[in-house]
Amino acid sequence: MKKSLFVVAALAVLLASPLLAQGGSEAASPKVGFIGPMTGDYANYGVLSDNSAMLAIEQFNAKGGIAGKIPVTLVTEDSEGSVEKGLSAIEKLSSSDKIVGLIGPVFTGVSFAVGERVQNEGIVMISPSATHADITNIGDYVFRTVVSDGLQGEVAGRYFHDKLGYKNIAVLYAKNDYSQGLYEGMTASFEAAGGKVSIAEAFQVGDKDFKTQLTKIRTANVEAIYIPDYTAEMAQILEQATQLGIKTPFLSCDGFSNPEIYNLAGDFTDGVIYVGPAKVKESPAFAKFVSDYKAKYGVGPDSFATNAYDGTNILLAAMDKVYKATGKFDRKAIRDAVAATKDFAGVSGVVNFAPNGDLVAYQGIYKVNKTTPEYLGTYTVVNGVLTQID
Repeated sequence: MKKSLFVVAALAVLLASPLLAQGGSEAASPKVGFIGPMTGDYANYGVLSDNSAMLAIEQFNAKGGIAGKIPVTLVTEDSEGSVEKGLSAIEKLSSSDKIVGLIGPVFTGVSFAVGERVQNEGIVMISPSATHADITNIGDYVFRTVVSDGLQGEVAGRYFHDKLGYKNIAVLYAKNDYSQGLYEGMTASFEAAGGKVSIAEAFQVGDKDFKTQLTKIRTANVEAIYIPDYTAEMAQILEQATQLGIKTPFLSCDGFSNPEIYNLAGDFTDGVIYVGPAKVKESPAFAKFVSDYKAKYGVGPDSFATNAYDGTNILLAAMDKVYKATGKFDRKAIRDAVAATKDFAGVSGVVNFAPNGDLVAYQGIYKVNKTTPEYLGTYTVVNGVLTQID
C-alpha cells in the first residue's frame, strides 16, 4: 500500500507521542488521519480532498496551531478505493500513529468498514463524501459533511417525476454501496411519485465496457437514463452511448459535480441534469478558499474537496476547544466537541450536524450546458412533497 506522511511541521513529528494522542498531558503534536484513493482509477477524488485537509491544517498551523502554540500533523493513507486497504490504513493510523480524528474515508464502501473500526476504538470520523443513508447508523463517532443518499435519492426521484415530467426511466448503476444506494433511493422516490423504473442494469466496479447494458436500455424505450456512478465510469457510459446512437437524456448524481468529468467526456456532457450539493451564495471565505487552493495545487476543488476542507476545520476547532479546556487530546471529548458543532461558518455554507451525525442540508439541481453546469435551484422533500428552497 502506498502511503505518505505529510509533516506540516518537522518539530511536530519529533515531539509526537502515543500517550498524548490518547489523552496524555504532554504538549506534543496531535495527528489527524486521512484515508482516500491516492492512486488508481479514482485517485482524483482522494487527491482533491487530501489537498483540502493539508491546506486547512497548514493554514491552522500558520496561525499558531492548537492553543496558538501546538502544530497539527496530517497522516495520509492510500486506500486505492479498496475496503481491505482502507482497513489496513485505519489499523496503522489508530495503532501506530495514534490519530485523534479522521477525515474520510473517501468512498462509501471503505467508509462502512473503517466506520465500524473507528466506532469500536472511539475515534471521530468526518467523511466528505460517504453518502449512503446507513453510514451514520454505524454509531456516534461517525459524521459526514456531505448530504446523505437518503435526501439525494428523495429529491432526485421527485424532481425527475414532478419537474421533468418523466414517467418511465432506466438506471445503469455499479455494484457498490454508493451507486446501488442512490439507485434504490431514487427508485423508491420516483415510483412513490407515480413513475416507473422500467429497466435497471448493473455492472461490476472496474468495468470499462457498458455497451451490452446500454443496448438493453436502448430497446426498453425509456424517457431518460439515470447513472448514479463515479466519474470515470460515467465518462465511458456517455461516450459509449453516443457511439451506439443513443439520444436519450441522461440524469446523474453528486458524482457528476467533479470537474474531471469534462476533461474525460466533455464532448458528451451537454444536457445532463444532475443532483448535487446545494449552491450557496459565494462568500468571501469560499472565494478565498478556492483562490488559495488553486494557487497551491494548480487546480480547483470539487464539492467533496470543499466538504473535506470544512470537515478538517471542524475537527481542528474541536481539538483546540478540548485542549484549551483540559490540556489533553482526549478522543471522546473531541468527538463530543464535533457533535456540539453549531452554525459553523464553513466555506460550503453554515454547517450543522443532525443528532445522528448527518449533515443538515439541501440538494441542488444542475443542468450542463456543454461543459458548464447551470444551477436550476435548491430543493428538499418535506412529507413526500418536493419543495423548492430558492
